[in-house]
Amino acid sequence: MMLDLGPFSDEKFDPKKWINAACQSRHPQESLDDHLVDMEMKLQMMSEEIAASLEEQSAAALLRVPRATRDVVRLRDDAVSLRSSISAILQKLKKAEGSSAESIAALAKVDTVKQRMEAAYETLQDAAGLTQLSSTVEDVFASGDLPRAAETLANMRHCLSAVGEVAEFANVRKQLEVLEDRLDSMVQPRLTDALSNRKVDVAQDLRGILMRIGRFKSLEMHYTKVHLKPIKQLWEDFDTRQQAAKQANGRNEFERTSGNNDLPTVPFSSWLPSFYDELLMYLEQEWKWCMVAFPDDYKMLLPKLLVETMAAVGASFVSRLNLATGEVLPETKALSKGILDILSGDMPKGIKIQTKHLEALIELHNTTGTFARNIQHLFSESDLRVLMDTLKAVYLPYESYKQRYGQMERAILSSEIAGVDLSETVRRMEESIPQVIVLLEASVERCLSFTGGSEVDELLLALDDIMLQYISSLQETLRSLRAVCGVDNNTIDPKEGSQSTRKADLSSNEEEWSIVQGALQILTVADCLTSRSSVFEASLRAALARISTSLSFSVFGSSLDHNYSHGGNNDGDGEPSLGGRAALDVAAVRLVDVPEKARKLFNLLDQVHDFTYVAITFRSQLFLKLLSFSSKTNTLLSSAHLADS
Repeated sequence: MMLDLGPFSDEKFDPKKWINAACQSRHPQESLDDHLVDMEMKLQMMSEEIAASLEEQSAAALLRVPRATRDVVRLRDDAVSLRSSISAILQKLKKAEGSSAESIAALAKVDTVKQRMEAAYETLQDAAGLTQLSSTVEDVFASGDLPRAAETLANMRHCLSAVGEVAEFANVRKQLEVLEDRLDSMVQPRLTDALSNRKVDVAQDLRGILMRIGRFKSLEMHYTKVHLKPIKQLWEDFDTRQQAAKQANGRNEFERTSGNNDLPTVPFSSWLPSFYDELLMYLEQEWKWCMVAFPDDYKMLLPKLLVETMAAVGASFVSRLNLATGEVLPETKALSKGILDILSGDMPKGIKIQTKHLEALIELHNTTGTFARNIQHLFSESDLRVLMDTLKAVYLPYESYKQRYGQMERAILSSEIAGVDLSETVRRMEESIPQVIVLLEASVERCLSFTGGSEVDELLLALDDIMLQYISSLQETLRSLRAVCGVDNNTIDPKEGSQSTRKADLSSNEEEWSIVQGALQILTVADCLTSRSSVFEASLRAALARISTSLSFSVFGSSLDHNYSHGGNNDGDGEPSLGGRAALDVAAVRLVDVPEKARKLFNLLDQVHDFTYVAITFRSQLFLKLLSFSSKTNTLLSSAHLADS
């Protein structure tokens, strides 16, 4: 068998272990002596082979040493030669670098001179061309070729910008402005015809002419002018119908023989939805047409048209809103007056603003809100700033009313509270509490419906005043009851045990017991007032929290003002987020452009998240009023007990 030489190369080789292991691996039938002799012979033969191999390899190595020495010497000589060559190349590069820098600087100066000469040459060409264009422009206009005239004027504008403010061409600059106005006036009749008859190709060509001379504003103004006329006719149709109805009714006064043949006039509240429907349909048709005719401009043209429309009918809109609010009640309808007239004091005494007036205004506002949402959907592709300005124009007729919302709400609540029956009975005092709370809750709903919460600060001030007014009325009623019971006219000294003298109408025991029961009921009224006020406070806080969340997303989610501490969502490329775009409600439209009001309102709404904040019920004066009312009630109860003892 062959010997395994691996164990012999191990550093921890043990001869004894190796021999014992070799003996143990022998064949069982082989004797130990034979096995050892055989293993010794193999080791000797292997040793001789290794020695012969070492001798042969040593001799070969000795023969290779001289050759390797010669190779090393040759490599050393090559390295020295290469180093010398590289040093020479580096020297040449250093010399070339100095001369190249000077050459490059010289070339740069030459190139600068060349560029200046070319610029001067081009300027001279532009000046020559400007002179030539000035002399031939009249011929171009005379030919009636409007595209060529636009191109000529554009070239003149380019030449003027090239030559700069040169005194010799001052007259040409004035001439150019006159010629551009002249071309604009020549385009207008054709553009009017193209827009009126929906000639897409002609409109596109004329638009190209105006754009070539930098007159996009002219296109925008002329487009608005053409389409504003039919829209104003839609608006004036209401007055036409009203006048026709009045004339017909006037004739019927003389012609009718029996019955009532008067033609009913259409209320503005019933006519406004149909106007919005027709206007929306008109805008939708124009949107589709402009997408084909003016694919680069339709997102601005249609919003501009609507903004100008609302500006044109704005004063009339406000007046019609005023009259419409007055038509809900006979006394204001007979005088042809409305909310604004009542607020200004231009009304006979006794006529005050009532809930129906404001509810009529809110109903009209809701109609406008529906139209605004449709417009937001139609103009959804427009820029957010353009869309915001458009919606602001839609709501603009209501702005004068919203600015006086606090005054309106305070007048309505004051009138309603004054109408609550607080005659000298405990039952009516108790019944008045839920009535008043319902009135206050209705005012909160009106604020949300009409202003979207943007006037909630004015609402809170009004609620404060009204609650103070109501509790003062309760205290007056309580003082009357104290006088009836004789409490204020008698002095009771518990230490002396003396009894106060009762009035003649309270002499019987039954009457005395009724006083005690009444006092207990009044105490119940005080507790009921406190608890119901607390419930209203909680619901008001919840409403304020909803307003805070909604306005935060609407105003700051639209990213229109990144200076606010609330920040805004942005997609990273400067474009406002779609979340803000979707939240453009009536409050956001108002607050975005009035940052000071928005800041104050958000400072107020931020307090809602503080658990120590109270919206109205337990503010300082109101809290003292409640304590005073409860104290006087307890005094009345104590006096009644003492009188009964």
